[in-house]
Amino acid sequence: MELLQVADSLAREKNIDRDIVIQAMEEAIQKAGRTKYGYDHDIRANIDRKSGELTLKRYREVCVEEEIENDAAQIPLEAAKRVKPDAEIGDFLVDSLPPLDYGRIAAQTAKQVIMQKVREAEREKQFDEYKDRVGEVINGVVKRVEYGNVTVDMGKAEALLRRDECLPREHVKNGDRIRAIIYDVRRETRGPQIFLSRTRPEMMAALFKQEVPEIYDGIIEIKACSRDPGSRAKIAVVSREGSIDPVGACVGMRGSRVQAIVNELGGEKIDIIPWTEDLGSLVIGALQPAEVSKVVLDEENGRIEVVVPDEQLSLAIGRRGQNVRLASGLLGWDIDILTEAQESERRANEFKTRSSLFMEALDVDDVIAHLLVAEGFTQIEEIGYIELSELEEIEGFDEDVAQELQNRARAWLDAQENALKDKQSELGIADDLIELEGLTANLALKLGEAGIKTRDDLADLAGDELVEMLGDEIINETDANALIMKAREHWFADEANDDNAETSDESAAADNAEENAA
Repeated sequence: MELLQVADSLAREKNIDRDIVIQAMEEAIQKAGRTKYGYDHDIRANIDRKSGELTLKRYREVCVEEEIENDAAQIPLEAAKRVKPDAEIGDFLVDSLPPLDYGRIAAQTAKQVIMQKVREAEREKQFDEYKDRVGEVINGVVKRVEYGNVTVDMGKAEALLRRDECLPREHVKNGDRIRAIIYDVRRETRGPQIFLSRTRPEMMAALFKQEVPEIYDGIIEIKACSRDPGSRAKIAVVSREGSIDPVGACVGMRGSRVQAIVNELGGEKIDIIPWTEDLGSLVIGALQPAEVSKVVLDEENGRIEVVVPDEQLSLAIGRRGQNVRLASGLLGWDIDILTEAQESERRANEFKTRSSLFMEALDVDDVIAHLLVAEGFTQIEEIGYIELSELEEIEGFDEDVAQELQNRARAWLDAQENALKDKQSELGIADDLIELEGLTANLALKLGEAGIKTRDDLADLAGDELVEMLGDEIINETDANALIMKAREHWFADEANDDNAETSDESAAADNAEENAA
């Protein structure tokens, strides 16, 4: 019973399961037994969970004589039958062993095994306790500060607050109380590692959840937040009940709620924005305090173009781009800021460029070209293959004018296609490159002039190489990488086909072998 009393005492002290301690004791006794009788022997110890009785036994597996690899742990079937007449292959012969006389070394070894198993159990329990607490704000005491990395004592465990997860210009010392969010728990060799952060947006969201009862109750929802740690942050909130103002609830009476969070985050200024599904209105709110004149959405590329008055440009961008960067992080879209003068100049240039294209390609005067641009036409292809009725709806156009414009557009497109084919033949550009999805005719010619004649030539390049060849005014690195990956797709398809063919050949060979054997 003394073994069970020791196991109970150790389990209570370490706050782990009693059975884990008993298993550790059994393993320690097994190790001591193998030390005495030989490591090749299969020695097993068992402690009765109720009486505490210890039994030590040797196990030998019954095997075919030719398969025996370990004479100490295996026994031939013929020899086994002499001991146990009904023995069969796979059975075990069990021999009871006398109790061990533990010497000092054996006892020390057993102690080490038990403590090692107990430590492993403690670590596993600690990992299980904290792995589901990711995203939770904890309170702790600073235990050590080494090179800016802070070790935090959380009571049952220690956690690490790395230097890059601390607020800028925040100085902590031993004994300080600190609040941080658990953002990761990892199982490592030296035990579970718990990582804390005070800079992540989730930290601010968790603090709002603690300070604002409506958020905790789910009446108000935090839709998005972005931070420049220690300086400024933006958070978008929405109310599930029309009678509750989400911004007012987060600010609190005389700003008491938001001020508590600001103080916790080292004076970080927080802009609270009402969330709306209307992206344009949300952009206007996210760029506050700047005024916005116009918002243009480019959903295909995930970009938002925002036009502001000239005097509002610096306010919209913010110090070192902080305001627009936070707004972009809040929305998940790239935001381009333009002044009204810049936008007007750009539109004038686009208008002039498109008008010149229509005048040259369609052989029309500037009045007709301006009308087409004003109606939203940007390319000759749109005029060549649009429904005639839409052209006829333009003021001043009748059926004859619309038909003539479409004929001229198609003639110009045919001429361009023929010129492209001639240039393709002259440069020796392969059809597989011309037909590559996402590659324009002009870009294909530029590639041909740069010596890239086939799809494989393009696939062999890296993105930066392609940009260097053509110039960043023709293609950027992101588009270059996308184009190269598109060119490589046929490689992956060929590999898959080869693998399928090999599998089919192997299956056919196996089938033939079976038929021959039959």
